[in-house]
Amino acid sequence: VGAEALIRWQHPDKGLLAPNTFLPYLEKESDVMFELGLWVFKTAFNQHNNWQKEGLDLTLSINVTSHELQHENFLKELKKLLNTYPKIDPKTIEFEVLESHAFEDFEHVSKVLQKCKEIGFSIALDDFGTGYAALHYLKKFPMNNLKIDKSFVLDLTTERNSLSIIEASMGLAHAFNCSVIAEGVESEEQGRILLQFGCEFAQGFCIAKPMEANK
Repeated sequence: VGAEALIRWQHPDKGLLAPNTFLPYLEKESDVMFELGLWVFKTAFNQHNNWQKEGLDLTLSINVTSHELQHENFLKELKKLLNTYPKIDPKTIEFEVLESHAFEDFEHVSKVLQKCKEIGFSIALDDFGTGYAALHYLKKFPMNNLKIDKSFVLDLTTERNSLSIIEASMGLAHAFNCSVIAEGVESEEQGRILLQFGCEFAQGFCIAKPMEANK
């Protein structure tokens, strides 16, 4: 039903690098992170536009960091992209925000995301369960989807606590009128258990590994 934009660095000497090998070095460089995030957005919008021309009907998820959400030009750049790609319906784009990033500057971030939601974009709270989100904040957070962190999915066949956490997360999502997406599904057995809990959307290696857009 959808795809997620994942960044990789084609290093001239070391080959293809995963984000955890280079993003941590950039975290303190706010301007660099904003420019990198903007490049990701431009690349993702362009790819989404090309897929739509080919008749591929997908939603596209894009990770957005606190560096972008707290930058004064974020909404302005977003509107520029919509003007550049007028045929893209904002409803087909979802912004994923890490739980740990969403509550760094809650008042500002939630206002920016609310404006994004008013434009038509969907909002997903990513890696749910790994941060420190209080129910007070969750109640006010403008989200459409809640993504259960893969650490709870990977061992749900062996850890009863993980089953309880997933069941509780499903209940929270329904209370906040959100859909649930399970991350890190690597086996059919995990998928069957999630379906029994009523979780109908998932991502992970069992469904597809990261791949280039043309594949």
